[in-house]
Amino acid sequence: MSEHTLVKLELDDIQRGVLSPRPTPYAATYILFRIDDRHHGRELMRRVSAVVTSAADTVSPLGETWVSVALTYHGLKALGVPQESLDTFAWEFRQGMAARANVLGDVGESSPAHWEPPLGTPDVHVVLVALAPDSTRLEAAVERARPAYDALPGVTAIWRQNCHALPTETEPFGFRDGISHPAVEGSGIAGSNKLETPLKAGEFVLGYPDELGGVQTLRPELLGRNGTYVVFRKLHQRVALFRRYLRDNASGPEDEELLSAKIMGRWRSGAPLALCPLHDDPDLGADPYRNNTFLFQEDDPAGFATPGGSHVRRGNPRDAAVAGVARLHRMIRRGTAYGPLLPEGVMEDDGADRGLMFAFVGAHLGRQFEFVQSEWMNSGVFFGADDARDPVVGSADGSGDFTIPRRPVRRRLLALPRFVVTRGGEYCFMPGLTALRWLGDLEG
Repeated sequence: MSEHTLVKLELDDIQRGVLSPRPTPYAATYILFRIDDRHHGRELMRRVSAVVTSAADTVSPLGETWVSVALTYHGLKALGVPQESLDTFAWEFRQGMAARANVLGDVGESSPAHWEPPLGTPDVHVVLVALAPDSTRLEAAVERARPAYDALPGVTAIWRQNCHALPTETEPFGFRDGISHPAVEGSGIAGSNKLETPLKAGEFVLGYPDELGGVQTLRPELLGRNGTYVVFRKLHQRVALFRRYLRDNASGPEDEELLSAKIMGRWRSGAPLALCPLHDDPDLGADPYRNNTFLFQEDDPAGFATPGGSHVRRGNPRDAAVAGVARLHRMIRRGTAYGPLLPEGVMEDDGADRGLMFAFVGAHLGRQFEFVQSEWMNSGVFFGADDARDPVVGSADGSGDFTIPRRPVRRRLLALPRFVVTRGGEYCFMPGLTALRWLGDLEG
């Protein structure tokens, strides 16, 4: 028996939102709740446990609508989870995202002082995420679910963000998104890079061995088992500014496309520079069996194809020689666009709010999400680039630069502005289905 068949995940107890890649196209909504009465909050847990889809289900209890639910530290407290249990959660989770702002680079315009209320406040207790094939069916499902919480006066919906995935699978800057997905041992769900060895289940789900042989648990054990940490972030994208920066630093339209690809690490179609460094290849970009199957070290150690500082290489250096062990910092990432697209060719901001609702899934908030944000996105030391930040999502202040390796002379982009502004976010825990029912049955 190989080592990759030893662990079998309890898929029927894991929320589908943890491991399963999202369908496309789809519409989604995030609804935040505040719990003012713990008994009503527990009743909400009982009701959602009946409609949350497990990773083993091919059909949701709500038909073609998938529902996931997660709680903040303040939410667990509001339900009356005993302090001795709360103390066993990750300390970053207990602090919350707003308190971790400096570590994450959420400073200046992105600081919690400027976040969209109620994000980052103790009022956010429950995050409910629903997905459906289109906005009409999503809205119908939300309306069907509304009586479940409207009849609970001690639970209040306090914020909602509608999102959508386009048939083109692109995000507001115009790049195909959602391409990279790790293989998780025991899940039966294939990763998108055929060259990547499946990661231990404990990297993403509590209660199983991780890459270091450790097992993350909570007290009581059933509260943590089959659960995970989920980081939600609302990221506003300055699309017009991004387009103007490319135009102002390029010699023409073709060079604009090359520059944007060097910054991102992929062409807009999703085709990776690693496999087609000189020109876009839309067929490759649209092919899920090929568009993520590549490595960096053997073919491109110096970054002549995919710059070391590009967004995709920072987020997942794969086998590249970097400070630290890349596998210990892998995450499941999911982004869903919100707001209207800026029409093609428009260079001036129209004032609309648009961007991504981003979700990061992992069992280790510190060495996964926070490490990647602080050490890989907002620093370049790990690959020998000193304090250079990620050119797309780094906490830029207008003084940073981006280096494109090339012969005989490297190319440098100067005065990088902040293209992405954090509008808020939350650290959440997404319990297993048994744990959801346990929360619903709390007494006292």
